[in-house]
Amino acid sequence: MALLGQRPPKPASASAPRARPRALSPSRRLATAVSGPWPGLALAVTGVALAWLVHRLVPGVPMLTVAIVLGLAAAQVPGSRVWVRGWARPGLTFAAKRLMRVGVVLLGLKLSLGDVLGVGWETVAMVLVVVAATFFGTWWLGRKLGLPGDQPLLIATGYSICGASAIGAVSDVSRSEERDTATSVAVVTLCGTLAIAVLPLLQGPLGLTDAEFGRWVGASVHDVGQVVATAQTAGGDALGEGVLVKLMRVAMLAPLVAGVAVAVRARAAAARSAAASGAAGAPDASGAGERRPPLVPLFVAGFVGMVVVRSTGWLPDSALDGAGLAQELLLAAALFGLGSAVDLRSLVRTGGRVGLVGLCAWVVVGGVSYAGVCLTG
Repeated sequence: MALLGQRPPKPASASAPRARPRALSPSRRLATAVSGPWPGLALAVTGVALAWLVHRLVPGVPMLTVAIVLGLAAAQVPGSRVWVRGWARPGLTFAAKRLMRVGVVLLGLKLSLGDVLGVGWETVAMVLVVVAATFFGTWWLGRKLGLPGDQPLLIATGYSICGASAIGAVSDVSRSEERDTATSVAVVTLCGTLAIAVLPLLQGPLGLTDAEFGRWVGASVHDVGQVVATAQTAGGDALGEGVLVKLMRVAMLAPLVAGVAVAVRARAAAARSAAASGAAGAPDASGAGERRPPLVPLFVAGFVGMVVVRSTGWLPDSALDGAGLAQELLLAAALFGLGSAVDLRSLVRTGGRVGLVGLCAWVVVGGVSYAGVCLTG
């Protein structure tokens, strides 16, 4: 029996103090209030605007190169790193993947079938040899040195075709991790930027005429903008030859992406077959719901379609100029997004091997293209 005057104990729910909600940090409150791709896209647009401004002040530095450097810096600076890796990440990933596809499609408007047919079979053969030797040599070396993930494939693609644009296209088909894509873009962009300063110094010692120098630049430098910045140092003839040969390398993007898609599908089929044989009597559900990449992705078909449209001659120069500007801006936004995904700590851990592969690939593409230019004269 309870003692007189003693109050019965209160229920725990009534006596326990109410728990106060945990206060959110400013970054968490901002992330909660702002969601979706728009914050990251706004950050990418800001990066493109800054890259355009730097390019206007220093015309010799391509805007695409500045864009990836700014994205890389934004991911490392303590003040912006939290935003880049937090609430801005969805939009930056959208830019790196989706906007890259649109930029690749518009890249097809820079190439016409008449230009390719007009250079002669010797130059076409030279481009094919350069692309094949650079791709397979770099891919083999990257695997031999133990580069992780899809980095051997992506670095080989960037060196052999058209730099960051080709890396973005192939990584989309091969479903590469964003980290591998960003690392590959970083090393390819670095070597392409160094080419702007190094290659003009070699024209005299190598005994190249202006036209031959332009063809050498077009066959060995990765990005179209870097080719323009390098070849223009030797005059208009070199610039015209360089851009033409470069665009012929760009034309190899479609068959390369299709080949990667075939390899991915074959690898997936082999994995399903192995899983089925390993589970005797069990139904094969390993491929259930798996989305196989198409043999010719839609954006690659769009690239080929733009080449056909350019070949018809229907588009006026003003439309081509506008499409060229849009293509450069879209690729700049995509490269800013890719640069923001680079993890410098991870890059430092594999930086020696990545740098060695990049240097060797640079020597291969430069040496094979120089031999090709000398042979085709």
